[in-house]
Amino acid sequence: MARVAVIDPQTATAEAKQLLDAVQSGLGSVPNFIRALANSPAALSAFLGIHGIAGAGVLDPKTRERIALTVAEQNACQYCVSAHTAIGRKVGLDNQEMLANRLGRSSDAKAEAALSFARALVEHSGEVTKAEFDAVRDAGHSDAEIVEIIAHVAMNIFTNLLGKATQIEIDFPKIDLNNAA
Repeated sequence: MARVAVIDPQTATAEAKQLLDAVQSGLGSVPNFIRALANSPAALSAFLGIHGIAGAGVLDPKTRERIALTVAEQNACQYCVSAHTAIGRKVGLDNQEMLANRLGRSSDAKAEAALSFARALVEHSGEVTKAEFDAVRDAGHSDAEIVEIIAHVAMNIFTNLLGKATQIEIDFPKIDLNNAA
């Protein structure tokens, strides 16, 4: 059972209702994660803002989902692994690729460099080495892409923390974490 209320979009009031209605309109549903965030319309608005900006950047949707999967697995957030596996399928990632992504690997060399960098960011709380930074750049990532990788890692750490701390019910097909997590 969730440790915070999971706000029903039908009974939400004021700003929370407007935000939840916007999510419903855009996604066709309102995931429990968003409903938990609606306890604080300010927090939900901030998340939707950074999520919208991050989604409009130069990183392609597959790379964004790969990052979400590797960070969620690294942080052992089953809600986020489950959610981003479902979203990953929608953007065209297959099961084998997503299993690799969860371990920081990819069949695409440039994507794998982004995942290695993402994992280093999480592992070292942002204190990456020059070699780690150079490796992502040497793989062909521009400064804009590097900044967006950092932004996606930060955004996903936030969602992982929220999912784990609140223990919200997984409302996507449930995916087990890897044994290594």
